[in-house]
Amino acid sequence: MSLDVPAALLERAERGDVDDAEFVDCVKNSLPYAWEVVSRVVGELHSGADEYADNTIAPPDDKARGELLRALASDAIRGGLERHFGVKLAFQNCHRVAAFPLASVGGETYSTFISTRAQLLNQSPELRNC
Repeated sequence: MSLDVPAALLERAERGDVDDAEFVDCVKNSLPYAWEVVSRVVGELHSGADEYADNTIAPPDDKARGELLRALASDAIRGGLERHFGVKLAFQNCHRVAAFPLASVGGETYSTFISTRAQLLNQSPELRNC
């Protein structure tokens, strides 16, 4: 799942840097399912009292799963989303995306969520091929 980069944006990138707003807009338009999941999780973080918010709903199909994997596996895309929303994103499997306040990075809850132990405990046979 690649980004659908408009010709004008590609030309600007060839000439030099592209600002985050243009890049994030490209991500939003290219990966709508991933954008929806991240937006929803960030909204839940900001509207709730919990230390973080996460998505535990599996993607509806392989296309959606591919979008989420593409968004979270790319340092550039993940970084753009984090800067746009002002959060730290964490990712455990094909759908478990979490949003943390930036101030919690390095804290106990964040460190526990991204730990190898949490990764192992979050596995199940049905997620093996996701």
